[in-house]
Amino acid sequence: MLLPQTLLLTICLLCSSLFTVSAETLTLGVVPQQAATKLLRDWVPLLQVVEQQAGVKIRFATAPSIPVFEERVAAGEYDIVYMNPYHFTVFNDDPGYTAIAKAERSAITGIMVVRQDSRYESLKDLTNTTLAFPAPKAFAATLLTQANLNKENIPFEPKYVGSHDAVYRGVAAGLFPAGGGINRTLNTLEPEVRDQLRVLWTSPGYTPHAIAAHPDLAADLRQRIQDALISVKHSPDADRVLNPLGISGFMSAECADWDDVRALAINPY
Repeated sequence: MLLPQTLLLTICLLCSSLFTVSAETLTLGVVPQQAATKLLRDWVPLLQVVEQQAGVKIRFATAPSIPVFEERVAAGEYDIVYMNPYHFTVFNDDPGYTAIAKAERSAITGIMVVRQDSRYESLKDLTNTTLAFPAPKAFAATLLTQANLNKENIPFEPKYVGSHDAVYRGVAAGLFPAGGGINRTLNTLEPEVRDQLRVLWTSPGYTPHAIAAHPDLAADLRQRIQDALISVKHSPDADRVLNPLGISGFMSAECADWDDVRALAINPY
């Protein structure tokens, strides 16, 4: 009679374990490069596909600003994070987020945008102007663009406006002569704003944003999420899900993929 009791106990434990996994809700934190409403609209379709493939609920989250987002990632508040390359090099060290995916066939470049009808033809034309940037530690939009301005000995006054979209709208409205951004966020901007802008300068390319997992996330769950992200491009909904993000698909990633960014030895302080 012991065997049936043991078998029943084993089945109950397995069912309990499966219920815990299916009932668990993870949080994906997305760097607030754009308005929260736009991020929510663009990311939720992807999360729905990943949820189905990985068998786990994933809640979208962001922050009111990039500095607040940095504080939350540093505190380990998100189970999964979509963050810029510089952020990953920092938060891979502490609290230990591990890369699981990145956009395939993609490199991130910093850009400086100006109005279509502006007189500016080179970065030198921006000497002694006030320029818009998203946040002090935005990798490509701020750190790469400012590093090049400093390299070219072009004096400028930075103004941090909170997001990529705020940069683009400020330049389009004539509040700033130019501002820093990246091609992906520029390309997903509303056409009525994007069409008022042109790219004045583009940086060299680097490994793009990371999707990374909290160090406490179970290895099997991390693997399931990675597999689900990679498989999205083969889904019937691939275009609907990926096009709003400006991404053609995801590929697996390792922490060493961001050694090109580490080699820059960035110190934004």
